[in-house]
Amino acid sequence: MACALPAEKGVPLSRWSASELAREALTREIVEQISGVTVWRWLSQDAIKPWQHRSWIFPRDPRFAEKAGPILDLYEGRWQGERLHPGDYVVCADEKPSIQARRRKHPTLPAAPGHRRGQRVERKGALCYLAAWDARRAKLFDRCALKDGIAAFDALVEQFMSQPPYSRAQRVFVVVDNGSAHRGQRSIDRLQGSWPNLKLIHTPVHASWLNQAEIYFSVAQRKVLTPNDFADLDALEQHLLAFGRRYEQIAAPFDWKFTRSDLERVLRRLEQPTAKAA
Repeated sequence: MACALPAEKGVPLSRWSASELAREALTREIVEQISGVTVWRWLSQDAIKPWQHRSWIFPRDPRFAEKAGPILDLYEGRWQGERLHPGDYVVCADEKPSIQARRRKHPTLPAAPGHRRGQRVERKGALCYLAAWDARRAKLFDRCALKDGIAAFDALVEQFMSQPPYSRAQRVFVVVDNGSAHRGQRSIDRLQGSWPNLKLIHTPVHASWLNQAEIYFSVAQRKVLTPNDFADLDALEQHLLAFGRRYEQIAAPFDWKFTRSDLERVLRRLEQPTAKAA
């Protein structure tokens, strides 16, 4: 029963919980008495947890390995088979759009026993948070804009490219995903035309996880934006930028462990079912 979808058994649930499984077992008279805790313990021992799930997506970019491999090499300090020069830099850039400023009707209170948080809010608008993360030096550049787009992203690039060491670096590899502000050959021509020592590197389609800027955004989401309680957009911007400076004081390069070899192993495993089917 636990390995079947609830809908297959006529139960109007999207997935089972331990308590729902216990209830269904009683309804079907499989057992006379059982608790959700007992169901949870039995299934946990067998590594079956229908109340949990993992999301996945197959690579859709036909050039996935070709695009992802060089990014993984950069994180290991290599480019085209050679070690990066001391004058080379790897910067991961991205934007987090539509961050809403929500002012709660009841003030957010410090942690205390029995503390509850009201859910009624006033929406005070939204802004875009942009960040560029130097993957080897743990240096952060960030800014806010009223909306995302080419102008906002180019301003972020100028923020770090116009100052040393990037302005006089031998090469600055900028890793980006395929967002509208930095997609395709036009973005390469635009940015590399403005900054001759910049080399724009695109992740494969649906592979933003290869961009280390996403890791920083996840940290900001947990530490600044949850819970979301800001009087207005100015307060939201001030908190985001202040956090960026605070985080930079203790930041260290992310311990990235996924390599090109790991990628090749995963892709080989994904190809096996196709090969067997053929």
